[in-house]
Amino acid sequence: MLEKRKKNDNDLQHIKKRIEEKHRDYARYNFNIEQSLLLHTFFDLAQEFDSIEDFYRICVAALGRCIRAHCRLHILDEKGEHLQVVCDSLEGLKRPPARSPSYIKLTCKPYEARNAYLVPIQRKPKRDTPNSLMNLGKILTGVLEVFPAPDITEADRFFIKKYCNRIGYNLHNRIIAQQNITHLKFINNLVTDIEHNVITPNMYFKHLFNQLKKRIKEIDELEFMMQEMKKTQQPTVGKGCEAVMSKISNLHTALQENHRELLEHHATYSLFLESLFRRDHFTKGRFVLRLKKCFIDRDIVSPQLEHYASRLKSRGIDVEHSPDLRREDQELFVDVGLLSQVYANLFSNALKYTTEIITSYGRPRKAVAYGRELKASYFGRGRHGIKFNVFTTGERLSEHEAKAVFTDGFRGERGKNQSGTGHGLAFIKQVVEMHGGVVGYEPTEEGNNFYFVLPLTPPQSAEDQEGS
Repeated sequence: MLEKRKKNDNDLQHIKKRIEEKHRDYARYNFNIEQSLLLHTFFDLAQEFDSIEDFYRICVAALGRCIRAHCRLHILDEKGEHLQVVCDSLEGLKRPPARSPSYIKLTCKPYEARNAYLVPIQRKPKRDTPNSLMNLGKILTGVLEVFPAPDITEADRFFIKKYCNRIGYNLHNRIIAQQNITHLKFINNLVTDIEHNVITPNMYFKHLFNQLKKRIKEIDELEFMMQEMKKTQQPTVGKGCEAVMSKISNLHTALQENHRELLEHHATYSLFLESLFRRDHFTKGRFVLRLKKCFIDRDIVSPQLEHYASRLKSRGIDVEHSPDLRREDQELFVDVGLLSQVYANLFSNALKYTTEIITSYGRPRKAVAYGRELKASYFGRGRHGIKFNVFTTGERLSEHEAKAVFTDGFRGERGKNQSGTGHGLAFIKQVVEMHGGVVGYEPTEEGNNFYFVLPLTPPQSAEDQEGS
C-alpha cells in the first residue's frame, strides 16, 4: 500500500512539473490574442464535432480565419502509401479525397513549394509503425498547406507549426477511438459468427450421440436375446440366431455410418473454429485471410454438401448440379475455412427455406441446385470472374427483402418462423468482399438464386500466403 501511494505521489509530481513547463512554454510562445482565441476555438470545436470529416473542416477553416490565408489539408490514405487532399478552406471537404500534387512531400521540417508554406503533421506512433515514417519518435501522417507563402509572417509560421502539432494529437486520438470502435464491432460480430456458424450447428452432435445411444441399447437387447436362446436349446435356435445375426449386421452398418458422420461433423467444425479463432483476427481487429490454392468444388463445396446431404434428403429436397461440374473445377486462391462457412450458410438456408413448387410442365419440384459460370471481364477489362450459384425452389423474396437480405440482422417474413439471427448472409457478404468479390441475389421463375463472384486472378499477396 505504501509503495502504491508513493507511486501515485510521484505521478502527481510529474504532472505538476509538466504543468509548470507548459506555462513557461506558452509564455515564451507569446501568441497574440487572435492566435490564443484560435487554439481555444479549435479545442472546443474538436470536442463538439464527432466525425473525422468535420474535424478536417475545423482544421482548415479555423486557421484560415485566424491568419487570413488559404489552407489545404493533406492526409495519408489508409494504407499509408499516398497523401490525399481531404479538405480545402475554400472548396470544403473533398469527396472522394484527391491525390495530392507531386510537390506535397512528407518531411520532418516545414518547407516552401509552389508559393505555399507546407508544415508536417505528426502524431504518436503505433507499435508497428514503419521507421520510414518516424520523426523523433512520432509518425508523419499529413501536411498542412498554407498560401500564399510570402504573406505569412515568421510569427505566423511558428504558430502554424504549433497548430499542426495540435492537429496531429487530436487526429491521433480520433484514429485510436475509431480503431477501438471498429475493433469492438469486429469482436461483437465475431462472437455472433461463432454462435451462428459453430455453437448452434454443433448442437447436431447431440442428435448423433442420441443415435449412438439408441444403437448401443439395441446391442444390449441382442445380448439378452442370445442369452435366452442359449438357455432354451430349442430347434428354433438356429433360425433365431440367423435373425440376430441379420440384425447385428444392420446395426453394424448403422454404427459405421454414425461414426462417419461424427468424424465428418468434427472435421467441419474444427475447420470453422480454426478459421474464426485465429490470433491474427483478434490482434488486427478484423478477419485476416489465409489464402490457399484449392479446387472450390472438391475442397469446399462437396464436403459441405455431404455434411448437409442426409438432412436435405430427410426434408425431401433433391440436390441438383451440372454433371461435368467436377471436370470444370478451377483452382482459386481462397481462405478454405471462411469460404467453407459461406457454403455452410447457403446450404443451411436451403435446408430452412426450400419449398415445393409446381414447374411450368406441371411437375412438383423441391430442390437445391448449385453450379458456377465464367464471367468474362466482370471486374474490368481482362479481369475475369467466376460466379458461384446456390438456387432453391420456393416463394421468391419481395422487392424489399431482396434489397435488404445481406444486411446484418435482417430477417424476412418467412425467417420469423425459423431459428436464426439474420447474420448468415451478412457474414457471406463480408467474407466474399474480403476476397475481392461481390455477392448478389436473383429471383428466378421457380425460386431464389443466391450467388457470389470471385476474381479469377488471385490477390496480389496470395502467393505469399499459400499454405500458411
